[in-house]
Amino acid sequence: MIFKIISILFPVFALVALGYFYGRKHASDMTVANRLNMHIFTPALIFAGLSTRSYDFATYGSLALAVVVMVLGCGVVAGFLARLTHARLPTLALPLMFNNSINLCVPLAMLTFGNDILPLSILLFVVTMALHFSLGVWLLDHQARIGNLWRNPVILTAAAGFVAGAFNITIWPPLQTSVRMLGDISIPLALFGLGVRLTDGAMKHWRIGLVAAIARPVAGMAITWCAGRLLALEARQAQLLLLYGAMPPAVINYILAEHYGRDADKMASIVLIGNLAAIVFVPIALVMIL
Repeated sequence: MIFKIISILFPVFALVALGYFYGRKHASDMTVANRLNMHIFTPALIFAGLSTRSYDFATYGSLALAVVVMVLGCGVVAGFLARLTHARLPTLALPLMFNNSINLCVPLAMLTFGNDILPLSILLFVVTMALHFSLGVWLLDHQARIGNLWRNPVILTAAAGFVAGAFNITIWPPLQTSVRMLGDISIPLALFGLGVRLTDGAMKHWRIGLVAAIARPVAGMAITWCAGRLLALEARQAQLLLLYGAMPPAVINYILAEHYGRDADKMASIVLIGNLAAIVFVPIALVMIL
């Protein structure tokens, strides 16, 4: 059991560690790489995963609903913690509600359950991204236009992938191979970029970072465990959902906080400490699953 957990975690944290130590030694600006990942490589990964099969929404709809329950439930927990710590609601709500559903969850899910889990992992990611770029952005800026969600390449390619899979649209094999090759860049680059981004974390707000680092996976696992049973998810989906609930805060929370000028320094500490805490909480989730 211990060896299997280490074998699952090692490739992920090895790439993150490589990015971190490289970023410490060489001042690196990952802005262009991250933009390419969000605009090209990640959309390619999503399209490749969704376009090759159709989804039975009667089955997978419950899984998507469980994700929504987790996001909203973690938002309620964040509200209580914000009152206790006198922090701004968005500062705690975003990292508790929106976790690392692509950089860490997808590779961990594939290493744990096999490559055929990719479509379900991407489904979790797509639902999270839709909420992140609508409700999440609104929490940061009440004047933001939710209609701009559909300009996001991730959402556009997800919709295209769902359509292609649902109607069994055959993609020209050389084109499908090209898209898959682009998608294969996404996860390694995201993990490396996550490591580089962690070098920017500010430790002066370690207290709120520690609170969020514990609350995020504890609340996430508790809510997803309950949601999986209430919605009668099949065992594999419930296990994937529990793993998803244990994920640390998404790095993009820091990027959004910086963009909107909302406690970016505190968000950096939350993301940094939360991702370090994953070394403790992810194995706990894997023990519960395996």
